[in-house]
Amino acid sequence: MDIVFEKSTEKSLDEAIKSLKKNLKKDSFGVLWELNFKDKLEEKGLEFENDFVVLEVCNPKQAKEVLEKNIHIGYVLPCKMVVRREDDKTYIGMTNPETLIGLFDEEELNEVAKGVAGTLKSAIEASI
Repeated sequence: MDIVFEKSTEKSLDEAIKSLKKNLKKDSFGVLWELNFKDKLEEKGLEFENDFVVLEVCNPKQAKEVLEKNIHIGYVLPCKMVVRREDDKTYIGMTNPETLIGLFDEEELNEVAKGVAGTLKSAIEASI
């Protein structure tokens, strides 16, 4: 199973982020934190050519469920999503929760991760 799921879109970076946030909200996912690595690196005096925006997203109910079953799952929470630019194209992607939670080898949690992955993939597909 791949660790990254990513799709390209003709939308601008800002349009893609706005669309992704809207589609995540429909499924009770909120954005807890947002960082554009390009801007942060420039603050530190380093040049980085492309926008690379990391969004940490969470569905509180599902996070509580997995944390109650295995507190160590918190090491891979919240879910990371990315909207980035490369070669005049915008990409929307995520790290796959199924792959990450699968590392803990707990069948019950794998089902939750599968559902989360499906929801996040649907949000990406709806945002392109």
